[in-house]
Amino acid sequence: MKLDAHVAQDAIIVDAAKDIKVLSRLSWPADKMTDFLDGWHRGEPRLPEVAYPGAADLDQRLRALEGAARILETFDDPVADYLCATARSYVVLCELLANAGTRRMLEASRSLYGMPGDSLSDGRVNNIDAARHFLEQSDQYYQSTHLQEDDYCVPAQVIKEDLDRRLAEVFPNNTVQVVIDANLASKAAAGATRIRLRGDTCFTGYDLEQLLQHEAFVHSLTALNGRAQPAIRSLGLGAPRTTAAQEGLATFAELVTGAIDIDRMKRIALRVIAIDMALNGADFIEVFRFFLQSGQIERESFNSTMRIFRGAPLTGGAAFTKDVVYLHGLMEVHTFFRWALSKQRLQLCKNFFAGRMTIADTITLEPMFNDALIAGPKYLPLWMTRTNGLAGYLAFSIFANRISIDSLDEHHRFDKVQDLSD
Repeated sequence: MKLDAHVAQDAIIVDAAKDIKVLSRLSWPADKMTDFLDGWHRGEPRLPEVAYPGAADLDQRLRALEGAARILETFDDPVADYLCATARSYVVLCELLANAGTRRMLEASRSLYGMPGDSLSDGRVNNIDAARHFLEQSDQYYQSTHLQEDDYCVPAQVIKEDLDRRLAEVFPNNTVQVVIDANLASKAAAGATRIRLRGDTCFTGYDLEQLLQHEAFVHSLTALNGRAQPAIRSLGLGAPRTTAAQEGLATFAELVTGAIDIDRMKRIALRVIAIDMALNGADFIEVFRFFLQSGQIERESFNSTMRIFRGAPLTGGAAFTKDVVYLHGLMEVHTFFRWALSKQRLQLCKNFFAGRMTIADTITLEPMFNDALIAGPKYLPLWMTRTNGLAGYLAFSIFANRISIDSLDEHHRFDKVQDLSD
């Protein structure tokens, strides 16, 4: 392996890709929500009118990425493969941005993020199956239980103070800062060194834990670890090809820490179903109505619908499919962690945090970690430093999956138990 040559191409990729930001280029002005909801309240809803900047200003960066990929293709080693795939994924992203607002964006979105009908790793179920399962479980939960958790509102300033305190447990010296942004469209957004909170919204205790485990201790943490790499700095990029693994790992972190709740699973599942609706011809208004009918308030329904139609024509037939990766990635990462434990290779799971990479990268790059060409993670979330606890959870999960839930009815005669809620 010619490391010097790879480091040179790595530097080109980092320089070319570092400012290609998909979400900022596809974001909508805040007044689009106000205008749409005003029309909705009058009984005259209209499709929002959204313009995108295109990608003409990225031509020079695109040529640099394509040139790096062509050079890297001449090598045959895991690092070259990683770098080449990373460069190629940014090329596809540029294609998506260049075609934003048209149906031509769909092929790039499909390549980067997948589709609702894509199968999970065992081939027996797909993303839509998973989404319908979580929606069914959510509906059954609320229909059968009388336990309602307190509905309370925590201001952004209080969440900020709690985040600052908890972040210091993993990141020293104020490495990751929390700021309040009144103009933020989503409730929160995270970069490598900054987490933004929307100022005019309510948060809950679940929001706090999800922000910590998902945004800070996965997204920010892996970006910082990647930037700290001594040679391969592309590991610090949020390359589109790593999105599914990143979101899967972040959602898995919510799961193993108890930060996820049934409402969050429902929101993720609804987005998968809504993407499928849009792909099958539903327009922005129809998908907005679907979220409303599913229990979301108007503002949340607009934001959910906007996520799906970013960069896509609002008349239906295409969608920005990124939100498919949350369920798909969760299933894949959960399976990977269980596999790693069963094969006595839990160290691979630690390597997963050393930068932004896919599950396959983590495996193929293992020799580079062993030879110290890639450094282990500088930071780790607390749950990953307590691997005895993680191993216990995974061991139980592996065995529990062998027990059929349906068999419990026959064994314990649950079907004969009177429903006390009648």
